[in-house]
Amino acid sequence: MELSMLLDYAGDPRRAADEAAALESAGLDAVWVAEAWGFDSPTIMGYLAARTERMKIGSAIVNVYSRTPALIAQTAAGLDAVSGGRALLGLGASGPQVIEGWHGKPYDKPLGRTRETVDLCRRIWRRETIDHHGITDMPLPAAKGGRHGKPLKILTRPVRDRIPVYVASLGPANVALTAEIADGWLPTLFIPEKARAVWGSALAEGAAKRAPELGPLQTVAGGLLAIGEDAAAARDLARPQIALYVGDGGPPCSSEAESLGEGAVGKNFYNDLAVAYGYEEQARRIQELYLAGRKRDAAAAVPDEFCELMTLCGPEGYVRERVEAFREAGVTMLNVTPVGPDPARLIETVKSWL
Repeated sequence: MELSMLLDYAGDPRRAADEAAALESAGLDAVWVAEAWGFDSPTIMGYLAARTERMKIGSAIVNVYSRTPALIAQTAAGLDAVSGGRALLGLGASGPQVIEGWHGKPYDKPLGRTRETVDLCRRIWRRETIDHHGITDMPLPAAKGGRHGKPLKILTRPVRDRIPVYVASLGPANVALTAEIADGWLPTLFIPEKARAVWGSALAEGAAKRAPELGPLQTVAGGLLAIGEDAAAARDLARPQIALYVGDGGPPCSSEAESLGEGAVGKNFYNDLAVAYGYEEQARRIQELYLAGRKRDAAAAVPDEFCELMTLCGPEGYVRERVEAFREAGVTMLNVTPVGPDPARLIETVKSWL
């Protein structure tokens, strides 16, 4: 099992990146950079590439609507080049709040767009000549009075012709697609003890169609990390984030992300996940409170069990048990958020267990 963390860049992204880079020597294997409606992730990933030597650098996530597949492939190839072959491309359909509310794009055909983007990226990295006609036509068909596009291939030669592609997904159909075509999976609000019941069938369905050359599906999941006799209280820090996801449906780009509380009822995949976990009544209440602007009350309504099972906070022996629970659930990269004055010590400790 590898160890990673999500970059929290609220305020000063350079400082956050420098702090993450310092954890490389403590044993951190990878860092993931969110985007949502914060700074774009590739810019910060490029800065991280210059500040690190060993750790992998991933996007979590680049959505498949606001950039063309060709641009996504070019960007990933560029990041892979400046990092010396350490880039991880995290992709996803995101959700209506980001795609329609922020980017002004229709949230349509999420599975088709994801499949198409993954396929085109891999073909571009292999430097194939691209003549594709699907959801995203490449080359662009002739406009009136214009010229027909000609099949093209990427000019520069990528460092790797197989940059690992991780897909963020939650719904059964999307998870099945991920298990079929992706190198890795980026689930959100992951509870290891409930994962098999919620996603087991979808993962098996996709795995049955998976190409052997892809190898086993990698899974990235984890949560807040705090070790100590009084560390259990740290798991309460997860409440506002869970409330934001379940109540509003808009993913944060950092721990200080703000939401207007204008999510769409019935279009919240995270709320659906909470229901699938067995928290139906609590999920409904959290959403009601959040959309009414009562964010603190929504956070207080998050079940204690939800906070406990998706975090790693408590005495050392207990945290080791939580790490093993994630491992047994198929997690291959434990993604943690260190809480406390000495994140390097926390990373070193957990890394020694892996």
